[in-house]
Amino acid sequence: MRSRRILAAVIATAALAGLGLTGAATATAQPSPTPHFNYTTAAKCREGGGEPYLHNTVKCWGGTYDGYTID
Repeated sequence: MRSRRILAAVIATAALAGLGLTGAATATAQPSPTPHFNYTTAAKCREGGGEPYLHNTVKCWGGTYDGYTID
């Protein structure tokens, strides 16, 4: 009976570790979800098809650099 519990615990641990590795691989394959840490210039924003919004937020709107902070 005790060996069954140990075997079940080992299998459960292995299964959870496998799910954790799969989740980590999936998470690293995704692009950065927080573009506010990325910076661009107003000229590059326009080149990428966006429009610099220089009022309150100082960000690029649209195009390749959408959401990037203008430095």
